[in-house]
Amino acid sequence: MAIIRWQPWQEFDVLRRQFDDLFDELAPISRATGKVNGHAWSPAIELKSTDESLILRAELPGINANDLDVQVTREAVSISGEYKSETKTEDKEHQIYRSEFRYGSFQRVIPLPTAIQNDQVKAEFKDGILTLTLPKVEAEKPKVVKVSLGESTS
Repeated sequence: MAIIRWQPWQEFDVLRRQFDDLFDELAPISRATGKVNGHAWSPAIELKSTDESLILRAELPGINANDLDVQVTREAVSISGEYKSETKTEDKEHQIYRSEFRYGSFQRVIPLPTAIQNDQVKAEFKDGILTLTLPKVEAEKPKVVKVSLGESTS
């Protein structure tokens, strides 16, 4: 029978790693790297389909239209840009100055479920929401065909 030594500190190491992982998940955006939980920040999106087109909406708060680069192929949309947000608080009585900055470039590629006519895309950027109307290729549009039933001769 083998003798196994009990190492009480090893159990504390496991507990410490679990707490570290938990705090990493809850950590806010890193100001130095612009990353959230070790991942680069990217905008939230919403993709809807209609009979004629796909509607892609991306949430881009605090970004100027001039700082965005949107590229569209028949199969995907790429959105990239520079994210800047600034919050300042001054307390003149105590001569305390506080400044919080968040910087970071981002890129998000969204694969599309159907082919689109990328030369006819319409874009609107209002109140931090980018809306792209992506017309579907003719072959991808659902077609309804009326079937005529001939009189049966019985």
